Amino acid sequence: MLQRKIIERCMLVLLVFDKTEGLQRTLVRMGVGNSFGRIFRISTFGESHGGGVGVIVDGCPPRLALSRDAVQYELDRRRPGQSRLTTPRNESDQVEILSGLTPEGETLGTPIGMIVRNKDQRSGDYNEMAAAYRPSHADATYDAKYGVRAVAGGGRSSARETIGRVAAGAVAKEILRSYSNCQIIAYVRQVQDICLPQDFNLDDVTLEQVEANIARCPHPETAQAMISRIDQIRRTGNSIGGVVECIARNVPAGLGSPVFDKLEADLAKACMSLPAAKGFEIGSGFSGVLLTGKEHNDEFYIDSHTGRTRTKSNRSGGIQGGISNGETIILRVAFKPTSTIGQLQNTVTRDGKETTLRGKGRHDPCVLPRACPMVDNMVALVLADALACHLAQCQLLPTEHADFNPLGVQLPPPQVLGASS
Repeated sequence: MLQRKIIERCMLVLLVFDKTEGLQRTLVRMGVGNSFGRIFRISTFGESHGGGVGVIVDGCPPRLALSRDAVQYELDRRRPGQSRLTTPRNESDQVEILSGLTPEGETLGTPIGMIVRNKDQRSGDYNEMAAAYRPSHADATYDAKYGVRAVAGGGRSSARETIGRVAAGAVAKEILRSYSNCQIIAYVRQVQDICLPQDFNLDDVTLEQVEANIARCPHPETAQAMISRIDQIRRTGNSIGGVVECIARNVPAGLGSPVFDKLEADLAKACMSLPAAKGFEIGSGFSGVLLTGKEHNDEFYIDSHTGRTRTKSNRSGGIQGGISNGETIILRVAFKPTSTIGQLQNTVTRDGKETTLRGKGRHDPCVLPRACPMVDNMVALVLADALACHLAQCQLLPTEHADFNPLGVQLPPPQVLGASS
């Protein structure tokens, strides 16, 4: 008879004992809140002003072609100091891949360890913040939960933690690209009240358009208005927020599960786990409440060119019943203004005294341009994990109707993943 016992306050530890033999059978340790995914699983580590930040990627299939350049490209898109719209902290964010690859650049199927060393810390900027809490920052809640916190740079609450996620997302993107030529693109849709035109065509968006300007908005005129607004706010020592939109093309139908593991639920958790994220919607989102069922439903039709069953509209955002339907996934994430600002604010000290605080250090006046690679790489992590879960459950055994899939070509059986095109 098994007896289970959970011990330790800050680690989830499951001990399973066999009374007959008196032996400990299993010990499973999982760090609280630092790991993500089920089969394709990541764990990030490090603080903003520590020695470095990084990630362990587990569950990556073997023989996947993966280059350091592919990982570095994603990190360069999110690194600080890339333009006047971002924090001036000067970090090159050069990745070191410590494990999981052959010298020729193929994955081994073992954990992939990656780290980026911190180079440009100015911990002295945070001396005053050691005593006083920054309004709307994680300072007070970290103290309330742990009784201690990493003052310099915000520790794990800093957006610098997302380096590990973005590096892992680069691996996930290679898996998805190799499997179904899946393309994931995130861009700035809105800064305050400046928004993409209503008639903007998402079908034509390319990564090259997004990367063509420092706002990461694929519409040049709107991008210029966004840049001017962020510049204006930056000069006052304040900050602003907005919305990042993300599209995922060529997502295989069948990813996700009913009820608790719906694909949109996993995507929401992934995106809402990012620093400063305050809202999430998929497909029609909150605007869908203005429509009737007849207006909102995505009617089916047969594509005469491919023979696929498709939808005439895409208000579902590529997901129905928690499962991908083969259409483009469309989601949006709202980000609040950066908490640390250069204007005087009222607050309290750690010992309960009212005071004022003016933020020091180097911070983004608007997180949106650097949030784009954070969002699209989190989406990649979710889709890669969902693909692994789908293959493990639904492609393990042959079925009598293996050639039939109303939403497109049947997903192929597991195969060796080659280099991306």
